[in-house]
Amino acid sequence: MNYYSYHTHTSYCDGKAKAEAFIQRGIDLQMKAIGFSSHAPFPLDVSWNMVENQLMNYVDEIKFLSTKYQNEIDVYLSLEIDYIPEFTKSFAHMKEVCALDYTIGSVHLIKSPIKNEFVFLDGPDTNYSHGLECLYQGDIKQMVTAYYHQVNEMILQEKPDIIGHIDKVKMNNKGRYFSEDEKWYQNLLLETIDIIKGTECIVEINTRGLYTKKSKSFFPELNFAKECKKNKIPMTISTDAHHPDELLSYFNEAVEMLKESGYDSVRIYDKGVWKNAAI
Repeated sequence: MNYYSYHTHTSYCDGKAKAEAFIQRGIDLQMKAIGFSSHAPFPLDVSWNMVENQLMNYVDEIKFLSTKYQNEIDVYLSLEIDYIPEFTKSFAHMKEVCALDYTIGSVHLIKSPIKNEFVFLDGPDTNYSHGLECLYQGDIKQMVTAYYHQVNEMILQEKPDIIGHIDKVKMNNKGRYFSEDEKWYQNLLLETIDIIKGTECIVEINTRGLYTKKSKSFFPELNFAKECKKNKIPMTISTDAHHPDELLSYFNEAVEMLKESGYDSVRIYDKGVWKNAAI
């Protein structure tokens, strides 16, 4: 089986190395393809995004490296684009301006009922608890519902090629505020799956939560993947690497989970076309 990952962060955003270091490590690992998806420039003051004046430098560098290494590994250009209603640019606009091979759509900040205030899902879990108490008055059901409705809106309006770490809202919960077995939570997952199946979006199995020990399961976990299989939703595997040594972290374990979910193939990107590849 070929190895690949389409979700990779460089030093243009919060990654820890330059793109060429990832490529060279990918060649060492005999990867078939690597896709770069640094965090797109953002209209809010956050520390993990790419700054606007570096965007075209990033684009030019990845395109240059794609040509330089074309006989050794397939190199693709993407962005992980956040979606916040009324704040972020359209994915189609970003794809056209940057001539992206594909887009990854993600939600890292939940738009709260308080204007211009957001819950940041990543980073220290105090971000999560602070947002819950101060912006949602401790109502975890309301906050998690807002997250999935924002994801659903992103899918319908922006139609990303890949949906990034779709159930990331569970990461800093750590069993404190809700159980993923609760019916209201399961209903939210089923609602999102129902929306995805009417699109051409791909759900990634994102391994980062496991190898960084921030989550006890993949994004998404086994039962979600099984429901995706029932609804014929395509999946791919991404390691969401921020360092070259993370490029294939838990990749084989993700393959095994997909097999357990009933999948015998995943989506891969090959010179402009998404197609199935056996696992």
